[in-house]
Amino acid sequence: MNLVTVENLTIRYGANTVLRHVDMAIKPGEIVTIVGPNGSGKTSLLRAIIGAAKPAEGQVIRKPGLRIGYVPQKLHIDPTLPISVARFMRLTHRVSPRDCAAALQTAGVPDLPERQMSQLSGGQFQRVLLAHALINRPDLLLLDEATQGLDQPGSAAFYRQIEDVRRETGCAILMVSHELHVVMSASDRVICLNGHVCCEGSPAVVASAPEYRALFGTGTGGALALYRHDHDHDHDHCEDPKEAAE
Repeated sequence: MNLVTVENLTIRYGANTVLRHVDMAIKPGEIVTIVGPNGSGKTSLLRAIIGAAKPAEGQVIRKPGLRIGYVPQKLHIDPTLPISVARFMRLTHRVSPRDCAAALQTAGVPDLPERQMSQLSGGQFQRVLLAHALINRPDLLLLDEATQGLDQPGSAAFYRQIEDVRRETGCAILMVSHELHVVMSASDRVICLNGHVCCEGSPAVVASAPEYRALFGTGTGGALALYRHDHDHDHDHCEDPKEAAE
C-alpha cells in the first residue's frame, strides 16, 4: 500500500494556481526527490501532503495511521534564548532521554544533548532538526530544502546521513532540493515539477530528459553518470513539453 497517493491535485492561492493536476505516489522505504525552479509548487506539494494546504481540486490519500516527520528549510531560534539540544527535542514531544539519544544518534550528532542551540554550526543545527523529526519514528520523512545555507561538503554529508537514516529506520523520504547533483544521485526516483509533473523516473532518466534540461541545463550530467540502480524502471516517464503545457 502506498504511504501517500496524490490524485489530480490542484492548489490555488487566490487567483494564482501553483499546482495543477498533479498525480504521484510514495511507496514504503523509497527516497524520492522533487526538483523544480523557484515558484514551481514544490513546497506547496509538501504542505498538501502534510495537510497544511487545502486542494482546490483532487485529493491526498494518506495511509491510515501514517506518521510523518518534517524538516523545514530553516528555523529561527533567538540566539539569546538559553535552550539546550535536549530541551529543544522535548518541546513538541514527550520523549525519554533514551529516545532523545537514539534520535540524535540516528541523525549523526550523538554528542550534542547538552550543547546550546545557539552554539551549533549550520550542519549541526540541521541534524538536530532531523533528529527532532525522527523522534516519533516516522513512516515518511519530508525535507524541504533542509540544507539551505550549508556549503557543498556540508550538504553532501547531510544527504549521506539521510541515506543512513533510510537504511537504519526503513522510512520513506521525500525531499525538495535545489542541489540537484547531490540529491538526485542519492534518490530512487526523481519528480521534476513546474506547476505540474513534467518528468518523473530514475535520476539518469530525468537528467537526460528534454524537459529537465530545458529547466536546468546539462550541468548535472557528470555527477549523475556515477549513479547506479538495478531495479526495473516501469515508473520512468517524461512528457512532451508541448503536451505538458496544455
